[in-house]
Amino acid sequence: MSEHRTAAGNPTRWATDTGPDHSQWYVDRFRQLAAEGADLAGEARLLDTLVPPRSRILDAGCGTGRVGAELAARGHTVVGVDADPVLIEAARADHPGPRWLVADLAELDLAAAGHPEPFDAAVLAGNVMAFVAAGTERAVLGRVAAQLRPDGVVAVGFGTERGYPLVDFDADAAGAGLLLEHRFATWDLRPWRADADFAVSILRRPA
Repeated sequence: MSEHRTAAGNPTRWATDTGPDHSQWYVDRFRQLAAEGADLAGEARLLDTLVPPRSRILDAGCGTGRVGAELAARGHTVVGVDADPVLIEAARADHPGPRWLVADLAELDLAAAGHPEPFDAAVLAGNVMAFVAAGTERAVLGRVAAQLRPDGVVAVGFGTERGYPLVDFDADAAGAGLLLEHRFATWDLRPWRADADFAVSILRRPA
């Protein structure tokens, strides 16, 4: 796997914290899970309840495209973005339909990439916030928020023990101009508790 870097030269933690074969292992793992009939659509089901039919949705840190593909199957227009070209290649191969782009979320500018229309929602699943380049978390949330229409919603899920404290996430989200509306312990809406090892936060860009 190549070292994915921001414009400032910071490697993502996806590059620094995993081995050289991790991306292909990840692709193979989710292809196997799909072949076995595993339920891989939980994040998409939740986001689908938060938006009107035929919404425009940004799958930020889309990985192999499983979430964006499910949202597209539900009738939404999806653009997926990931810094890892191996994962984007897999998304394009396995899930034609959505637009899959290689880009770092900390410098995201979809208007410049040919997608000027704002999005109704964004989703950051699969521990995306724990894998962006250290120190870029607020920039990532800010760039995602900038792609949304006013009153657009963002769903973010990550493990609370992955080196990015939830208190820091809340400060970064507020600094990016996003308001916290709800928090759950799982994507299937188990109630939030302070000792939960996972957090799903529903944020909104003010109208």
